[in-house]
Amino acid sequence: MPDAEVTEPDSSADATEVPAPGPVFSLYGIASAVLAVVAVAGVVLAGLIYAGHRDQVAELDHRTRVMQAAADWTGVLINMNAATVEASLQRLHDGTVGELNADFEAAVTPYTDVVKTLKSQTRGQIEAVAYESVHRDLDTEPGSPPPSPPLPQDVASRTDTVLVIASSVSQNVGGTPQTVRWNLRLGVSDVDGRLLISRLESMR
Repeated sequence: MPDAEVTEPDSSADATEVPAPGPVFSLYGIASAVLAVVAVAGVVLAGLIYAGHRDQVAELDHRTRVMQAAADWTGVLINMNAATVEASLQRLHDGTVGELNADFEAAVTPYTDVVKTLKSQTRGQIEAVAYESVHRDLDTEPGSPPPSPPLPQDVASRTDTVLVIASSVSQNVGGTPQTVRWNLRLGVSDVDGRLLISRLESMR
């Protein structure tokens, strides 16, 4: 009797197939994470740009008000007349602070003596106003006192420097008109929200 053919069982048919391990993160997940990071960075950058723009606008507004304050104060100074000199001096004094306020009479005497002596009628005009952002030692008129130091922080939150160029025409009694050039360097201090003049210098 021939030997019976023994068939080996097909083990591959009964075995459970184990799939090969795939990537931990899908391409979709990676792309989503990258987009999230970019979005966050964009929001942060937009916030920084907005904050910087806001600060820049605030600074430009402050400088504009500082230059206007210097021009207004100078306008009173260069338009003093014999008939209005006392009222003009009071307005000027009320708009000062610090050493200029304390030594006001001495500081403005060179300007008022001419008006009182010549009894002139004066018409002044502001020609240019500039904000000085970098401190420089400029030539002052001979005999002028040294510039006063900046006000302490507990008095003024900040002090800015403004250059004012102006001219005035003085008509003396019985005389010919005289044109006077004004080249002034003013310190403008922010004192509790008020812009006051804290330094007055004449430049060449």
